[in-house]
Amino acid sequence: MQMPLQISFRHMAHSNALAFEIEKKALKLETFCPRITSMNVVIEPTTRRHQQGNLFHVRIDLTLPGREIVVGSDPSLNQAHEDAHVAIRDAFKAARRQIEDYVRIRFRKRRQGSAGIRRVMEST
Repeated sequence: MQMPLQISFRHMAHSNALAFEIEKKALKLETFCPRITSMNVVIEPTTRRHQQGNLFHVRIDLTLPGREIVVGSDPSLNQAHEDAHVAIRDAFKAARRQIEDYVRIRFRKRRQGSAGIRRVMEST
C-alpha cells in the first residue's frame, strides 16, 4: 500500500477484523485509482449506551490530486448499519462511486486538452 492509511475507532474497542476489512477495501480502491495520496477512516457507534442495536457511522476522507473526497454513511437511513461490516461496505461503495466520477472527469479534461492542442496545430 503506497498511500498512508489511518484507521480510527471512536467510542469503541479496536477490532482487528474491522481494521483488516478496511485495509482490504482501501487496497482495492488504490488499485482502481493509484493517485490516492492519503486515506483516513473513522468508525464509531452512534450511541454508547446499547450493547446491541447500535448503528455504526463510517467516515472516509480521501485526498487525491486536486480534490478531497469525504464520504459518510448515514446510519439513520439504513438499519442494516447495526453491523459494522455492512456500514464499512456501504461507505467504501460510495467512495468508489465518487472516485469513478473523479477519474472520469480528469480523463475527459485530459482528452479535451489534447484535442484542443491538435486543432491548433492543424489550423497553422
